[in-house]
Amino acid sequence: MLNRAGITTISLLFAANLFGQNPASSSAAKTTPSPSPSGTPGADQIINSLAEADLQAAISLLKSNFTNPEAITDAELNRATLQGLLVRMPGGLLFASDRETSAAEVTPFYSETFEGHIGYLRLGPLNATNLKELDKNLQDFTVKKVDAVIVDLRGSATGDFATAAEFAKRFCPKGKTLFSVRKPAARQDRAFNSDRDPAFQNLLVVLSDNDTAGGAEALAGALRLHNKALVIGQPSAGRAVEYSDLPLPSGKVLRVASAEAVLPDGQPLFPGGVKPDLPVELAIADKRQIFRLAGEKGMSQFVYETERPHLNEAALVAGLNPELDIPDAQRRNRSKQPPRDSVLQRALDVVTSLEIYQKR
Repeated sequence: MLNRAGITTISLLFAANLFGQNPASSSAAKTTPSPSPSGTPGADQIINSLAEADLQAAISLLKSNFTNPEAITDAELNRATLQGLLVRMPGGLLFASDRETSAAEVTPFYSETFEGHIGYLRLGPLNATNLKELDKNLQDFTVKKVDAVIVDLRGSATGDFATAAEFAKRFCPKGKTLFSVRKPAARQDRAFNSDRDPAFQNLLVVLSDNDTAGGAEALAGALRLHNKALVIGQPSAGRAVEYSDLPLPSGKVLRVASAEAVLPDGQPLFPGGVKPDLPVELAIADKRQIFRLAGEKGMSQFVYETERPHLNEAALVAGLNPELDIPDAQRRNRSKQPPRDSVLQRALDVVTSLEIYQKR
């Protein structure tokens, strides 16, 4: 049976849902709730600790003791249940109208070469058109003797795991299982294997963030597993799933994750996603601005410092400070510099450092 503190907590949570308040919303979205400042268990911790008998008893006690018994109808209980599942299973359950506009839809394929030998590929949507672009650029990299490639999956997403596997085949060894899509309801796994020789086999770095979703997460996991690729950035979206769209009587559509991608080593990608080896922060808004501008001016301006006056020995002798004496117009222009792609910059630094080390 619940103690008084547990009953009070659940009552408050239920009342908050009924009347449009949500005191635990900030912690509910986290998979692992953090301890409360006072050291006492938080609401999430208490609810997660309840056994089935406690949960049933809590609902029964609410029905018989709540100050407004007419509010606790079966419809409200079902509504609260669905609302709670949407929070507790992010990416596993959503309404079709809630589908976000994918960043991949506005992120075109882009390629560039840094320092003459480091290839950069922003794949954008994982579709047939961009797969052809990938093949063309990998051939070009071979001609240019590119010996390291940065695969940017920030903004890549697809629910088509077969196409995602085709992208992986361009890098992973022939004969390897790339990933499987597991559908428990059908009691079957669909394994995707590489049936071709890779087009690139040297140093590989993968960039990811919360806009990396679906098949792109399976691609990132496969590249790390089979190519020892280093993943830099932020965790992926944790939506490496296939959805089933289930109609409701009202005409609304409930989208349920009915199958999930699993790596050959048994590691699931849902709901945790792909965690980076090197976490690097970059605001999503800054990243999207960089991607928009890169089509006109390239990515170099977002990763390399532009030249500016420096304090040096000659200036000291002359009693000058170029850093302070630059014209106001130049100073204003410096303050308007575009955002910097800290994730790509870290990747370039890592590639350069590894190459210096390997040449020793």
